[in-house]
Amino acid sequence: MKLHEQYFVEKNKLEKLIATKNRKSDFYNGIYDRYENPVLTREHIPVEWKYDLNPEINPYFMERLGVNAVFNSGAIELDGKFYLVARVEGNDRKSFFAVAESDNGVDGFRFWDYPILLDDVCPEETNVYDMRLTKHEDGYIYGVFCSESKDTTVNDLSAAVAAAGIVRTKDLKTWERLPNLKTLRSPQQRNVVLHPEFINGKYAFYTRPMDDFIDTGSGGGVGFGLCDDIEHAVIDEEIITSKRKYHTITEAKNGAGAVPIKTEKGWIHIAHGVRNTAAGLRYVIYAFATALDDPSRVIAEPSGMLIGPRDWERVGDVSNVVFTNGAIVKDDVVYIYYASSDTRLHVATTTIDRLVDYVFQTPQDPGRSVECVAQRCDLIRKNLEYLKSL
Repeated sequence: MKLHEQYFVEKNKLEKLIATKNRKSDFYNGIYDRYENPVLTREHIPVEWKYDLNPEINPYFMERLGVNAVFNSGAIELDGKFYLVARVEGNDRKSFFAVAESDNGVDGFRFWDYPILLDDVCPEETNVYDMRLTKHEDGYIYGVFCSESKDTTVNDLSAAVAAAGIVRTKDLKTWERLPNLKTLRSPQQRNVVLHPEFINGKYAFYTRPMDDFIDTGSGGGVGFGLCDDIEHAVIDEEIITSKRKYHTITEAKNGAGAVPIKTEKGWIHIAHGVRNTAAGLRYVIYAFATALDDPSRVIAEPSGMLIGPRDWERVGDVSNVVFTNGAIVKDDVVYIYYASSDTRLHVATTTIDRLVDYVFQTPQDPGRSVECVAQRCDLIRKNLEYLKSL
């Protein structure tokens, strides 16, 4: 029996999409470039992942295992190629990880034949998502992700418990599952990132202390903690690095995003901040820097957001959101992969020099409207004086 003719239609649509060249948009702020098209969407999912191709048992060529969204992606460069470990969410709301590969990092991403099947070592685990990928100096590539389970201590079907799951690999194909990270002073963890270097001979994690699944509660911001053994990772104490602050983009919560980028002036962090609005939570991306000799100490914190959702990026399953958990540095170019509204994945590009200039030369938020206006007036005065001098 022949394949259904719609199979070839869908395959052709996929190949055309993958072959589409991505161009820089006309957006300009001098800091980074945006691109016109997302780099990954649900339309990039292979046909074989969604349909049963056998016409005897699927005569109408219906989707059997549909995909709702492709978004928050870890990112890594290996042997000159770009790899994204994307969060793929099925129509059943369960998420899983899948590797997509590109030669240039801005288009042409193609998923590997199979998604990642993790070792089933946590019977209570219901969902996994948002993997960060770290090339560690111990020789492994580590993936740290959210491991979600039902909260059985309350009578609420939406209540969940979040932990930081850990896997490691050397080729993105064979993954070893390690025990989840334990933080003795924080009951829940999400948005955890492994630092790429040993600190005082120990593994270092950026954490997000939380009292429950949604609310940070007493959690004060992006945490930092050390552990002796990655195979049984336990953090006794968390130091707060980038703090949550009233009436800022991090008021409700904030969390680590991409693995920090090492520069001559410090470690640059690309993180996310959340504030409440009348329309719900608004997620944006911001940056800060920590010291090379002490990655827990913030040394630069430019005012406001780096990337916010614009135009149609604001529309999706969870509107008004941008989120990153992956960036790649290659030949001095920084590729920031960010998702919009929990639906699709985009890329923005900059350079190390531009990113360093942004982080270290952009003024810090003075914290009050009157001082922010004075700060802006000072900039205007300097500009007008400069124009007169020309």
